[in-house]
Amino acid sequence: MIDKLNAMCYTLNAMSKLYGLIFDVDGVIADTEAVNARVSVKVFADLFGVEDVVREDFEAGLGRGAQEYVKAAARVHGMKLTDEQVEEATQLRQEYFLDILSEEPLPPFPGVLELMEKAIGAEDFRVAIATSGTLEKSSAVLNAAKVPYRQMVYVNGNDVKNKKPDPELFLLAAAGIGIDPANCVVIEDAPNGIQAAKAAGARCIAVTNSADAAKLQQADLICDSLEQIDLETIVTLIDKNS
Repeated sequence: MIDKLNAMCYTLNAMSKLYGLIFDVDGVIADTEAVNARVSVKVFADLFGVEDVVREDFEAGLGRGAQEYVKAAARVHGMKLTDEQVEEATQLRQEYFLDILSEEPLPPFPGVLELMEKAIGAEDFRVAIATSGTLEKSSAVLNAAKVPYRQMVYVNGNDVKNKKPDPELFLLAAAGIGIDPANCVVIEDAPNGIQAAKAAGARCIAVTNSADAAKLQQADLICDSLEQIDLETIVTLIDKNS
């Protein structure tokens, strides 16, 4: 009898639908984009002597990894950087970034930790972190924001060859939690990230922390804060498109 009950429970569990929730880091978990721009402006001044770089110059590189972030501003200013210069700039950028994190607090955006904790505690959810940032840089952010990332699958820029808008990052995260991308929602803040999520076959919720809503129209849902999002919203978004 016990064997039959165990078999029935196994069958019911196998039939239960599981949902994936995948969080980007920069601009989603905390306001790192302000720090990214701040240190990158300093890199252009210190390394290249270019003093008029502003945050908006990096916009085309949002979510695409450190090298593309640097290249975006270089293009705006008509600079042709060698591979060696790009590498030097990204290394210095990370050093400046980590220095700031060691000296200044980095609180999470409202609603982020609450949504994570609810998903982690739900039997029908699996949770992942997926970021183009390096292991060193992204783990520093996660630690500073007190994210329980050790309870999740964690994929970072060191794990992939192709950066956003290529879907590799999110495909790897979905595989890590064992959920079909079609049953996953990615939370993003940048157009490149939205493109990557959609190319992976996932749904996407965009939060307007780094770009205004007009630039995030490819997302399935746009919100101003993750305080507006709950697990029911995630389930509805996935099931209505199944």
